[in-house]
Amino acid sequence: MFKLFVFTFSLLQIMTTSARADDPIVFISAFATGEKGGIHAFQFDSESGKLKPLHRTPDISNPFFLAISPDQKFLYSIETEAFGSDEDEFVTAFSIDGRTGKLKRINQQSARGSASCYLDVNDTGKTVVVANYSSGSVASLPVKKDGSIEKATSFIQHEGSSVNQSRQQGPKAHSIVFSPDNRFVLAADLGIDKIMCYSFDAATGKLSPNEAYPFTPLAPGSGPRHLIFHLNGKRVYVINELLNTVTFFDYKTDSGQLTERQTIPTLPADFAGTSHTADLKITPDGRFLYGTNRGHDSIACYRIGDDGMLELLSIEPSLGKGPQNLLITPDGGWLICANMPGNNVAVFQINSKTGALTKSGEPISMPMPSCIRWVD
Repeated sequence: MFKLFVFTFSLLQIMTTSARADDPIVFISAFATGEKGGIHAFQFDSESGKLKPLHRTPDISNPFFLAISPDQKFLYSIETEAFGSDEDEFVTAFSIDGRTGKLKRINQQSARGSASCYLDVNDTGKTVVVANYSSGSVASLPVKKDGSIEKATSFIQHEGSSVNQSRQQGPKAHSIVFSPDNRFVLAADLGIDKIMCYSFDAATGKLSPNEAYPFTPLAPGSGPRHLIFHLNGKRVYVINELLNTVTFFDYKTDSGQLTERQTIPTLPADFAGTSHTADLKITPDGRFLYGTNRGHDSIACYRIGDDGMLELLSIEPSLGKGPQNLLITPDGGWLICANMPGNNVAVFQINSKTGALTKSGEPISMPMPSCIRWVD
């Protein structure tokens, strides 16, 4: 069976050589070890919405989350043999080999924590930040010109707990994101129901607590997971894993202050099962937001008003179990969804006028897809 899989995948690689040389590349991590793990590269046909297998980088274990440098020359990945163990995990740097989809390992450094689950790169490409879920900490790592990463120059341990005794017994840093102007870094901590705010020194790559507004609390038991800035840089949206909601904040660029404006559900009012949110993305024109429900196995679709407020448009099937991560193409025309425990990746076309999603063919199979990244 394994030989058949290798042959089939190799045949698909040969078939893709006829694709256009300027087709963008989509990298998708497979959250597993051995033959099921690695980072898969696909060519994306922007006219049909089809993903075509291009290459698989096998020599990386449990690459849960990925980030791409602004110049698209380097890819950074979480790496660990035993995700969430007591040992520190790693951030690994790769160079991207042109249009081939191949990755060349450069080096790796300690993430300074366990169950590392999120990476971001600042707009100069000189600093990578990482959120460590199990240990409840964040760190920043400088990046050299050749894409290699240095040892962490900042390490901050979160403290506290919240009301959900099974999930919030301690800090659980779940995402970390640079502000568009490179002045602040926001980190969502599921375990303490807070958005932490750090000042960022671009010259040194160091983080320090924002003295004026060190954190913003959310409703007890919310479990903030991922956050995203609106394209205008003055709004922040947070998806809350435990209460299955999205919270909208106004954001002051000069101080990093967040002011809550709205919290809206991601699930139908009559849903009585167990579900937890995962990811959210905004279309490049800033008009629509999408968030994933794992358990309900769906994508909640919202219109973003001129004032930033969200209006639920629909809740669509994700076409697989446990939608983990989303990507919206830079032209705003397509949404790609990684259904991690469902072992497939689904592509949807986005109606630019209404925000409606229409599936594009059948989902493609791959083991445990966990994070999706784009290279033009």
